[in-house]
Amino acid sequence: RPLPEDDPVESDVLAAAGTEGETEVNGTKVRKKLMAPDISLTLDHSEESVLSDDLDEGGEIDLDDLDTPSENSNEFEWEDDLPKPKTTDVIRKGSLTEYTAAEEKDDGRRWRMFRIGEQDHRVDMKAIEPYKKVISHGGYYGDGLNAIVVFAVCFMPESSQPNYRYLMDNLFKYVIGTLELLVAENYMIVYLNGATTRRKMPSLGWLRKCYQQIDRRLRKNLKSLIIVHPSWFIRTLLAITKPFISSKFSQKIRYVFTLAELAELIPMEYVGIPECIKQY
Repeated sequence: RPLPEDDPVESDVLAAAGTEGETEVNGTKVRKKLMAPDISLTLDHSEESVLSDDLDEGGEIDLDDLDTPSENSNEFEWEDDLPKPKTTDVIRKGSLTEYTAAEEKDDGRRWRMFRIGEQDHRVDMKAIEPYKKVISHGGYYGDGLNAIVVFAVCFMPESSQPNYRYLMDNLFKYVIGTLELLVAENYMIVYLNGATTRRKMPSLGWLRKCYQQIDRRLRKNLKSLIIVHPSWFIRTLLAITKPFISSKFSQKIRYVFTLAELAELIPMEYVGIPECIKQY
């Protein structure tokens, strides 16, 4: 059977055909060929161009009537050889984990601001939590707000710890900042040296730094430094450094060898003595 475009009879028949879908030619049924109208797709506003304004409202597409796949359907998916994730959670490298309210509250308790001189310093309270008892308030003596500040060396960290420098730096800021809060007028420091190993003894440089960093008002208002149970090392160290410290500060140092002797100098009602020093 000849192809439609090769048959000269077909064009005449199709042109004369009406609305019927098929026409019989020489006993053979031939389908009617529909000719597409010429449509210009140019973007200009000429008369021959088709614009959206020329379309009637009946030709608009109603998105609500479209059959779209549901959220849980597997439409538009295809099979491949790639490995499928076991869970729907996508873990990205370098992505930050969510910060819960409890973690944020815990982090808020970790850091505390202390004002030393005219500068604010952050102290890692979580790191120094086991060593906070190194400084405490021991009440008052005499008339007025003459504070008693207790410094217990037995609560200091050991020098063998890997983060010892970090601990001592934060502990230094905590001690100085707390001293600023405890002292209102004159004060004395009770230095509890008993039951302390050499690994817990702070260095001379650390102690000197503490004294230099406190406010001038605090250095002036320090009336006495009582060293309880002084070791041979402490007494030798102070004897060596005596020529390098002021005579006024040297006169404030006093050695006490027993707790009974300490009780004769200050009221012991609010002075917290660690159990290890009592046994010592």
